[in-house]
Amino acid sequence: MNMNRIKDVLEVKGISQTELANRLGKTFNMVNLYATNKVQPLISVLYQIADILGMDVRELLLPNKHQTL
Repeated sequence: MNMNRIKDVLEVKGISQTELANRLGKTFNMVNLYATNKVQPLISVLYQIADILGMDVRELLLPNKHQTL
């Protein structure tokens, strides 16, 4: 299940997964797992990614189904 938009945002901003990995201090393989939604980053890492990309962390996440009580 897709939970984040990291790959899409990287493409729009013209930033490679390799560049993001270097700026995060992570391996390319780990960032690729995040970008392909095979592994979800820790919240602290998601905030780092949002800072690097110059955006609000909420913009990296896909909305969940909202239920009314």
